[in-house]
This record gives sequence, C-alpha cells and structure tokens, in this order.
Amino acid sequence: MELYRSFIFVPGNRENMLEKARNFTADVVMVDLEDSVPSGEKTVARDMAKEWVPILRREGQRVMVRVNSLDTGLTRSELEAIVSPDLYGISLGKVESTWNIRDVDRMLSAIEPVAGVAPGSIKIVAWTESAIALIDARDIATSSPRVIALAFGAEDFTNDMGIERSDTGEEVQVPRSLVPVAARAANVASLDSPFVLFQDLDALRADAKRARQMGYTGKHAIHPSQLDIINEVFSPSNEETAYARKIVEAWEQAEADGRGSLAMDGRMVDVPVVKRAQNLLAFADAIEAQKR
Repeated sequence: MELYRSFIFVPGNRENMLEKARNFTADVVMVDLEDSVPSGEKTVARDMAKEWVPILRREGQRVMVRVNSLDTGLTRSELEAIVSPDLYGISLGKVESTWNIRDVDRMLSAIEPVAGVAPGSIKIVAWTESAIALIDARDIATSSPRVIALAFGAEDFTNDMGIERSDTGEEVQVPRSLVPVAARAANVASLDSPFVLFQDLDALRADAKRARQMGYTGKHAIHPSQLDIINEVFSPSNEETAYARKIVEAWEQAEADGRGSLAMDGRMVDVPVVKRAQNLLAFADAIEAQKR
C-alpha cells in the first residue's frame, strides 16, 4: 500500500530549499517548476530539478516534479529533462480534459525508454482546478493507468469561477467535496489543496480534519512545519487502530460461531464495518513499514 498523505512543494529554482528537502518527512517531495517559479527562472528550475531528483532519491525521498501545464509549451522539454529511474512521477496542473492526460502519457511513453525507465512506470497526479475539470474529474482520473491521484486546486478554481478566495473556504466547499468522490469512483487517491496560512497550525489541523472527513487521502503542504500535522491527521490514531483490531477479532470469533453480524459497544457490526476496520489496519501496517 502506497502512502499518499503528505506532498510538499519545493521551488525548483531554490537550491537552499532543495537542500533542506533531504530531511523532509513528507510521503512525497514535489519539486515545483510551476507556480512557485518566476517565468524568467523556468529553465533554471528545470535544470536544477534534473540535478536534484537523484540526490533526493538517494536520501530516501520519493520524488515527483510538478511540470508546467500543456498550454505553456514547456511540458515536453521539462519531461525530457527530468524523467529518470529516480523519478516517481509528475504532477500536471490545469488539466481540463482526458486528452491532456493522454498527451502527457504519450510523451512519457516516448521518453521512458530513452531515459532507461520501465514503460508506464512514471506516475501522474492530475490537478482539478477549473469547472470543466471538475465536471470531467472521474474521466480524467481513469484516462491513463499512470494517474494515481486527483488534486484539488482551490486558488485556480476560484479564479476560474470568478469568485473571491477566503480564508474560511465556504466558496469551495462543494467543489472541494466532489473531488474525493470522483477519485474514489476511479480508485485513485485524492489530495487536498494547500493550506496557505502556514503559520496557523491549529487552523491547518482543523482544515486537514475537514478534508479527511470529505474523503481525501492526503494534502499538499507549502511549508515543512505543516508536515507532521498532515501526516498525523491522515493516519489512523492509536485509538482508531486499537478499536479496528477489536472489531476484526470479534468478527473472526463471530464467523467461527456461525454468525453474520454482531453487536459491540451498543453498535451493530456487519461486513462494511469489518472491511473498513481491515483497511484501516492495513494502512497502519503500511505506515509502520515505512518507519522501518
């Protein structure tokens, strides 16, 4: 089971930040060539990403690169520079149709053999950042087996809709809640938009908890101070793990006794409840395996 709880952006033109990323506790370090890089620094960032992807991988990081969107004309040259056996995948912004994903899939399929990468191994995170992307989100997620996650981009989405972005986020409550539904329907992960008030860690915790309740499997970070909270919120607590284990053990006993349901702590326990407990325990085991 792959862990996709926390993704942190690191500006690709900032070598001092890339150096610090060696020790980040994110599930994925995302070297950014897009929004955090000024237009005049795009080539510098691309070349620096090419250099730093293998460095970060040797430090044990799982590394992705957020490339510029197809409408910039930069995507192919960036892919040609960064694809290597050390690269886990890419993040593609401003996806508006299945054709965007298929175009990038074809580019990657042409580049991988030249770069010494097994065909189809470079993954894609697709950003849902516009009304048309939201409507087609499930189709986008299933348009290539490379797609491992849908990401919601609140800033670009509100810009597309022509509405003001607020700190409390009521204006994106509906689209934000639909992205994990589309992702689940496509059997891929869902990644919430970054929380931009990076110094307010209490507000981050509350925001991340809301995202988890919506069904998100993880969240983007823009500052390393956010990572511990994001990892904690999107991981089972000790209490949740203990209760899940209690449910599974009780169910196994009930099955041995020939019963198809049971009552525990005043609640009915049936197959969906047991499956949820089993999935939680598998997730907890994956987290422990990563620590080792």
